[in-house]
Amino acid sequence: MSTRLVADVGGTHVRFALVDERSTELRELQSLDCRDFPEFTDAISAYLAALAIDPPDSACFAVAAVQPGDHIQMTNSAWSFSRRELQASFGFRRFQLVNDFAAVALSLPRLQFQQLHALTPEFEVNPGDLLAIGPGTGLGGARLSAGSQVIPCEPGHAGLSPATELELEIFKLLRPAWGEVYAELLVSGPGLERLYQALATLRGEPAPALTAAQISANAVTGTDPLCRQALEVFCALLGSAAGDFSVSAGAYGGVYLAGGIVPHIIHFLEQSDFLQRFVRKGAMEEQLREVPVNIIRYQQSGLLGAALWPLEAS
Repeated sequence: MSTRLVADVGGTHVRFALVDERSTELRELQSLDCRDFPEFTDAISAYLAALAIDPPDSACFAVAAVQPGDHIQMTNSAWSFSRRELQASFGFRRFQLVNDFAAVALSLPRLQFQQLHALTPEFEVNPGDLLAIGPGTGLGGARLSAGSQVIPCEPGHAGLSPATELELEIFKLLRPAWGEVYAELLVSGPGLERLYQALATLRGEPAPALTAAQISANAVTGTDPLCRQALEVFCALLGSAAGDFSVSAGAYGGVYLAGGIVPHIIHFLEQSDFLQRFVRKGAMEEQLREVPVNIIRYQQSGLLGAALWPLEAS
């Protein structure tokens, strides 16, 4: 049985697994910190060395990057590499690089009920195209049409508009430094940190340098009002970005929230303005009110998509 090496390469972590291609069952899962390796090839070599195996014949890597040609520059990481050189270095006969959220999108029909959390439990998935979107190191997204056709998208680099007076003040504060306040500038892990610092500035309060994980944890436990406000604004802006993505893509079959942040704030997100902002799109509001929205709790959906991706011999 042929074995495939799969990877989900984000801006912070890279996950690896092996899969027997007839079963698509992931095994030998391992997550590595990208900062521990100067190059992506070093991380691949470390994973294979830890298992004491040679590179398999086949590989598919889901990568957080725009992929127009041979050279790949990670969107939120210093890693860069060549497709051809990567394939030659490890001797992969069948090999594919795909967008990380394209892989997530391909996995959607395979996800089980227990791997999801429904934000709109009254709705089942509609006939129609599905969307995956999620904040992590950046804000990625992709569209799944006809159950198998994947279209990578970049919702993180779309524009973002304020919807409240507070958000307008945040945008005014950030615009001189950034020029344009686009979606992933605020709707991402680093974006949550920017929101936290911006709110502290607007309040005239000192604020320690906290990571997105620390801000989220403090907000969820209610131990820090500033963290809570930052996460409330973050959830509202995520709702706006997800609604914009659905309308712009013309995809109403279902929206799936992925990424490293959302699964840790499920109950907070449920109590936030996320859904109100998701549907508040003028004449499209009634359409969006019928769109099922689910959170992907399964952290290996990118790896599953890479395992399912069709490969051809080079």
